[in-house]
Amino acid sequence: MVRPIAPPPRRRVPGRRVPVALLVPAGLGLAFLVLPLVGLLARAPWASLPQRLAAPGVLTALRLSLLTATVATLLCVALGVPLAWLLARVEFPGRRLVRALVTVPLVLPPVVGGVALLLVFGRRGMLGGWLDAAFGVTLPFTTAGVVLAEAFVAMPFLVIAVEGALRAADTRYEEAAATLGAGRWTTFTHVTLPLVAPGVAAGAVLCWARALGEFGATITFAGNFPGRTQTMPLAVYLALETDLEAAIVLSLVLLAVSVAILAGLRDRWVTAP
Repeated sequence: MVRPIAPPPRRRVPGRRVPVALLVPAGLGLAFLVLPLVGLLARAPWASLPQRLAAPGVLTALRLSLLTATVATLLCVALGVPLAWLLARVEFPGRRLVRALVTVPLVLPPVVGGVALLLVFGRRGMLGGWLDAAFGVTLPFTTAGVVLAEAFVAMPFLVIAVEGALRAADTRYEEAAATLGAGRWTTFTHVTLPLVAPGVAAGAVLCWARALGEFGATITFAGNFPGRTQTMPLAVYLALETDLEAAIVLSLVLLAVSVAILAGLRDRWVTAP
């Protein structure tokens, strides 16, 4: 008599039973992140929100924020994409040091970044005095200074994203283009850039979001002058001292922008396995 073959033992699928030791701190961490947003939405003056949003000060700060963040992002793309290509494709002495220097603004306190910009681009700075004497250009406490401060703190996000995309891209297409007689510039513009376009777009979005929310370097290097250097984060800071509802409305605008950015990047992050 043939004995029936016993079925294989059932494997326990990881994650079916969540340990309480992990569930409790995970729930606390989620609440820690979500509750401040819930509090912001709960205290929002929904009835007077349209009038608050139409206030001249809010619109001025919003326009200035969108303008400076966009210009800063374009500056970061123009300078950061070639820098990322250099770090990803060219072997040169000190490349690790250059990569480390590129990431310094990520860990540097923004206020310290603003002070550093003053020491370089201020009227008595390393380059500021020369710019003022030669071209009559003054950067501190101007709209151009806001752009410079935002680009300084936001560019590492773009460089890191583009360098990662370049390292992950298949170099055989570039080699094939070179074999067919394409020069370095033609290969870069017609082959490399299309390959890494999603990485450039994601890096630019992150760069724009970081520039939009910049506070410390901006207020230190450019000041807080309405209509000239007062961006949305600075307007929130000022409104907290005089009008809490206005500060909440401004915060809601920044929150809406953040949610829109997250929705735009959901296929890249949120739905990742």
